[in-house]
Amino acid sequence: MKTVLITGASSGIGKSFARRFALRGWRIIAVARHEDALETLKGELEEEFQAEVLIYAIDLTEEDACKRLYNACKDVRVDVLINNAGFGDSGAFLESDLKKQEAMVKVNVLALMRLTHMFGHDMKIRNSGGILNVASIAAFVPGPYMSVYYATKSFVLSFSQALAEEMRDTDVKVTCLCPGPVNTDFFRKADLLDSPMWKIAPPAKPCMVVHKAVVGLFLGKDVVINSISGRLFYLISRITPRKLMLKLTGMVNGQR
Repeated sequence: MKTVLITGASSGIGKSFARRFALRGWRIIAVARHEDALETLKGELEEEFQAEVLIYAIDLTEEDACKRLYNACKDVRVDVLINNAGFGDSGAFLESDLKKQEAMVKVNVLALMRLTHMFGHDMKIRNSGGILNVASIAAFVPGPYMSVYYATKSFVLSFSQALAEEMRDTDVKVTCLCPGPVNTDFFRKADLLDSPMWKIAPPAKPCMVVHKAVVGLFLGKDVVINSISGRLFYLISRITPRKLMLKLTGMVNGQR
């Protein structure tokens, strides 16, 4: 039986990933902060798909969290790692809660990097496996009024593409998912419910985003952009002067 480890698995895109792989008959290792949400997910997957589900309630902002998770899974071969855990925030950086910004970097960047190193090392040794890192279309440009979030997602994209090239001659696939707005709880937590972004790019269903991401991973694509609006945003970001993109992104993120 193949195994997928999913961080941020208890809701949103992470939960859709868990359902997708459970449907395929995979063992699920679900990781999130809240044990009650994980228990609910476990019950749903076991009842609906008769899936084998292991759950780990871990706060990825803790310094030793990734090592503890890796050690807890040492007796299970992880075939696919999905680094989905992450969160955002909005507002001017100098008026923000610094501890929240630091926590964002720890989850969005450090935890993703550490888990990729630990589990990716095992994949390289056996020359098989897949790593799917979840970034965002925010990775394509700097983001005034969401500066740290955009920066973390730029890291994820750059890091994933570089690693994909390093692993090109192996059977370990590395894919970066860059979704646009998705209909999840993320936008409420990031205080983005009234953002013009919703009107510019209506949010996609998580299941559709996950479908394209999984297909892209198994096809060996380096980057997956799930929507036409996302691909259009990518093209615009490539041809528009950087100063103008900063102005436009700042207007979208800052307008409330």
